[in-house]
Amino acid sequence: MCGIAGLLTGTQQVTDIVKSTEGMIATLAHRGPDDTGIWKDTTVGISLAHRRLSILDLSPEGHQPMHSADGRYIIVFNGEIYNHRQLRKELENADLVNNSSSDIKWRGHSDTEVMLAAIMQWGVIEAVKQFTGMFAFALWDRKEKQLYLVRDRIGEKPLYYGWSNETFLFGSELKALRACPGWRDEIDREALALYMQFNYVPAPNTIYKGIRKLEPGCIAKITGKGSSHDVEIQKYWSMHDVVSQPYQNINDKTAIEHTESLLSASVKRQMVADVPLGAFLSGGIDSSLIVALMQNQSSRPVKTFTIGFNESSFNEAEHALAVANHLGTEHTEFYVSANDAMDVIPLLPTLYDEPFADSSQIPTYLVSRMTQEHVSVSLSGDGGDEFFGGYNRYTWGQNIWDRIKLFPLPLRRSFASVLRTPSPQTWDRLFSIFKYMLPTRYRYSSAGDKLHKLAKLLGTISPNDIFIELISLWEGEGIVIDSDVITTVATDQAQWPDNLSFTEFMMYMDAKTYLPDDIMVKVDRATMGVSLESRAPFLDHEVIEYAWSLPLDMKIRNRQGKWLLRQILYKYVPQTLIERPKMGFGIPIDSWLRGPLRDWAEELLDESHIRSSGYLNATAIRKKWDEHLSDKRNWQYHLWGVLMFQAWLNGQS
Repeated sequence: MCGIAGLLTGTQQVTDIVKSTEGMIATLAHRGPDDTGIWKDTTVGISLAHRRLSILDLSPEGHQPMHSADGRYIIVFNGEIYNHRQLRKELENADLVNNSSSDIKWRGHSDTEVMLAAIMQWGVIEAVKQFTGMFAFALWDRKEKQLYLVRDRIGEKPLYYGWSNETFLFGSELKALRACPGWRDEIDREALALYMQFNYVPAPNTIYKGIRKLEPGCIAKITGKGSSHDVEIQKYWSMHDVVSQPYQNINDKTAIEHTESLLSASVKRQMVADVPLGAFLSGGIDSSLIVALMQNQSSRPVKTFTIGFNESSFNEAEHALAVANHLGTEHTEFYVSANDAMDVIPLLPTLYDEPFADSSQIPTYLVSRMTQEHVSVSLSGDGGDEFFGGYNRYTWGQNIWDRIKLFPLPLRRSFASVLRTPSPQTWDRLFSIFKYMLPTRYRYSSAGDKLHKLAKLLGTISPNDIFIELISLWEGEGIVIDSDVITTVATDQAQWPDNLSFTEFMMYMDAKTYLPDDIMVKVDRATMGVSLESRAPFLDHEVIEYAWSLPLDMKIRNRQGKWLLRQILYKYVPQTLIERPKMGFGIPIDSWLRGPLRDWAEELLDESHIRSSGYLNATAIRKKWDEHLSDKRNWQYHLWGVLMFQAWLNGQS
């Protein structure tokens, strides 16, 4: 895992190019503390820079920027190509068939060297299609004088690009672009409005005007000089195409066996490293299954890591410990306090570079920091929810719509008012009193919050409206001053597949937006912020494509998500250790904002301070803050979004 940066310009002097690139790559030292390198060609104004976190081929032969054997290509690469050994054999066999085996003279055993050989053999686009892994890389073609930027299929690894005056910039994080001389911090109010709606900035937007995220599954080709650079975007893999394929006619036994085979193979590939390796373990289905498959293929106890909370409704550490004990892993845990969270909060604006407000960013950073003290690589269960039907809304979204559509809209809205009258905390107390009288599947954590969400949904007029309500926060309140509404794939019906059920549509949209723009951003910054590499076996594109080829009832059955994954996990872990309501990986932000985080929040939410910045509607924000403090409503997610923007904005000055 590494950090990359560079520029293409027709205006800077030789010394300026070197100095600018050195400044850019220096900001990414946390992503690659083991080595650094810069390559430049002053005749065309191109420079590529790299910071290395050594995972494969720890020798100097893995140094980047790396040149292809024929000298045509130079690459800087962030990520891992898990099938590089297989590709290496294919390339060697191709040379033997062509009687040109002398053409490949391997210098080391890094995946980067294999990538360059594959590009030489098959060309950029066809080679990328053969790569299995997580990656973001920049490739300079010296013959054609073209720069390629490439991002993996799911968006595990980040890549930003854009212009500063007449210089084209790119980098793994926005801080690298900001370090280039002449950079201007111009906030994009439309992107800010999207952030306030989703608590993250959806791709291809960034918080800055003129700067973009390369979207997953895309190759950008940059040609030209100076301000006349043209950027041509081409997709080499599309989630839309994957979900548009017909289902397989397959029985349960075959689906279970093949899914286990694919996941086991993915885990095996991702366990290859020349450094110590472990896994995040929450005790839930996804991480438990990944750890079980790791332990099944390991001769030694797998190192596992989890964090816990003293608040029981958020604590999964005891479940993780039970799974770890059953599987025989070497387990480490750490309990998080409000003070621990406070210590992390000042780091967040620098860590994320643009406003980002998934509050689980805090425990993710803390577990990453703890894990890095023991290993350099950690596998995770990310992706299991989106591709195997894990989120609660997948199991009750369609069910809710089927019921509420039977009643007149005015009646539904009246009932919504009744549900909103007690606060979420009051509902939680009622559920705690009567929870043992309820069926297991209805013993939700944060039940009051879910009932308030239900009240929101009762006023919708279509399933699609339900989805938008579920994923949106600040809407219709003019929260961002002087902003226009722009559409995203989540809100533009013209971009939606037309062959999906409502539940499948939600799964698709989460995989297309929430997974790359929230989950992967959170994990990448938290892990790379402490120089830890995170890998996600569920995000192998063969696993994803197979999961989408299966009927929905193999993922959600009897109102229970991840049916298929459960059947595999039960082979390794007793059902009693797994079956419990889904909790999620969050922290008690709602109560902490009323308690230990209150003074910090009060300062950022000061009405005059918000007004003076000129971006947000201070009156609307203050109203929600007062309601939250009085325990009348739980506005934790809305307020966390505001707080993260205000904290980030303060860091810009």
